[in-house]
Amino acid sequence: MEVTTDDYKVWYEPETATVNFQGLLREGTIADYKAIEQLLNEALALELPTMTINLLALEFIDSSATSVLSRFVIGIRKKKSIGLVVKASKLIPWQEKFLDNWKKLLPNLTPQWE
Repeated sequence: MEVTTDDYKVWYEPETATVNFQGLLREGTIADYKAIEQLLNEALALELPTMTINLLALEFIDSSATSVLSRFVIGIRKKKSIGLVVKASKLIPWQEKFLDNWKKLLPNLTPQWE
């Protein structure tokens, strides 16, 4: 599973149950992220005990992509049997705030800071 544009790349690694984000998510509308939403939903449908979201190479995220990812986190919360690990960097200021907000949606989220 992979979504690639000139600005970003999102791909799923089944060996590690990791969805990786790289580049700049700045499309503008939620509809523009349909392919990413589908990738996330396919990964969620696998119902693995733990999933990882890797944001380390994601430089920017717009509000529409934030909404898509937040809905994914809510989907994990509804499953109740899936744990979520998020790899992020404190060197990218928005990522810390982002994870704080996600912890409100999913209190058992595990951040991995690098």
